[in-house]
Amino acid sequence: MESKGSGRFSMSRCLSSGDTVLASVVITLLLGVWCASALEVSVGKVPFMEAMNGSTVLLPCTYSSCIGIKNLYFNWQYNDNGTFMKLCDAVIPVEGVEPRVQVYHERIEFVGSSKHNNISILLFNVTFEDEGEYTCFARNPKEKHRNHSAIFTLFVVDELKVVDNTVTTIIVSVVGGVIGLIIVVMVTKTVVLLILKKSAEKNAGIRTDSSSATASPL
Repeated sequence: MESKGSGRFSMSRCLSSGDTVLASVVITLLLGVWCASALEVSVGKVPFMEAMNGSTVLLPCTYSSCIGIKNLYFNWQYNDNGTFMKLCDAVIPVEGVEPRVQVYHERIEFVGSSKHNNISILLFNVTFEDEGEYTCFARNPKEKHRNHSAIFTLFVVDELKVVDNTVTTIIVSVVGGVIGLIIVVMVTKTVVLLILKKSAEKNAGIRTDSSSATASPL
């Protein structure tokens, strides 16, 4: 009797452990799906740029969400030595509906489009005081008000640096010359082999004719 009781107890423990493992796997998968569908904001692969004083620059920003958006709130802020200055903000009701953007800076213009998940802005007549970090922020109530932000850094210079491509040009020229030489050698080799082949075939034909003439009766 004790043996049967111990067996049932062991089986119950195994089932309980199996249920725990299964529950852990389910929770992990759900968390994975949640993370994959979460709101994400991006300012591109290169989150910085150099701009010339007096020019106009694009501050890029896009958003994405696998489960869609509803009343997505976004804004742009400039970090002025620790003090954040709001440049613009708006709410996108649903996907494809353009927002009514409130602009709080005279040299800022919203150029994005909700049809392309784009919330980029233009900054006109850049000055040295505009140098610094610009934060693109978004919050999606459809994802329990999940929010995300990305920082774009702007450097302002008197003139853009001219990149010296001398070394690159030399390398490309040398590589091109080597490739051209290889092609010439291969073509020459092919032509020579073809000439030798035809010459050998011609000589073989002459020898065959001579043998036939020698073997024929007078």
